[in-house]
Amino acid sequence: MIAFIDDHREAHGVEPICKVLPIAPSTYHEHAARRADPSRLPARAKRDGALIPEIKRVFSENFEVYGARKVWRQ
Repeated sequence: MIAFIDDHREAHGVEPICKVLPIAPSTYHEHAARRADPSRLPARAKRDGALIPEIKRVFSENFEVYGARKVWRQ
């Protein structure tokens, strides 16, 4: 939905689109602010971003055959 609003906001505006779609304008604006400033991301998203390189390392070191449980245990 965010991508749709981004594509059509110039023609229709954010609030009218949000009235039709099941999304609050504040949700769209918060998402846009987080995209512009990653420091506004929630703690969980920041931690997930920090873990991605470690997950990729474990997966590649194990011949890319480990599933989610084995990667988590490592």
